[in-house]
Amino acid sequence: MTSTTSGLAPRLEKITPSNFEAATAIRVRPDQEHAVSPVMQSLAEAYVHPAGVAWPRLIVDGDRPVGFLMAFFDIDWPGDGTPRRSGLWRLNIAAGEQGRGYGRFAVESVAAEIRRRGGTRLYVTWHPGPDGPEGFYLGLGFRTTGETSGDQTVGVLDLDRAEQDQAG
Repeated sequence: MTSTTSGLAPRLEKITPSNFEAATAIRVRPDQEHAVSPVMQSLAEAYVHPAGVAWPRLIVDGDRPVGFLMAFFDIDWPGDGTPRRSGLWRLNIAAGEQGRGYGRFAVESVAAEIRRRGGTRLYVTWHPGPDGPEGFYLGLGFRTTGETSGDQTVGVLDLDRAEQDQAG
């Protein structure tokens, strides 16, 4: 389990009427806004996709909302004929909360949910370039697949391997 700089264990909460405003108030740094959609757009996308495809969650530390993630499970990847995929669709860590372990917690949480559902790989896309999160994802063990999704780089984390690396 990830420990953050607050010393508390963060948790995920379903988006509900009681935390909706806190979720939509999450803002990344201004220089990151071009690289990730705002939470409101993610929630709208979750609403218009078939039930169960999108998994939006608020990241909370103590009583403080610190981020938002949205995962996807067992979807057909557009146009490549590969088996169905699961992964991290969006990750928004609040501007003042970055660098405290919440991003790692989010990835670990999605990985755990994919494993629980029987999956063995976690996919993610990211905005390429020096201002994107490539270093963050590569540092967690993701590798690029050589694919792109729109203008984004596609990365994958082999969960069986990641679990072995953590154990040994």
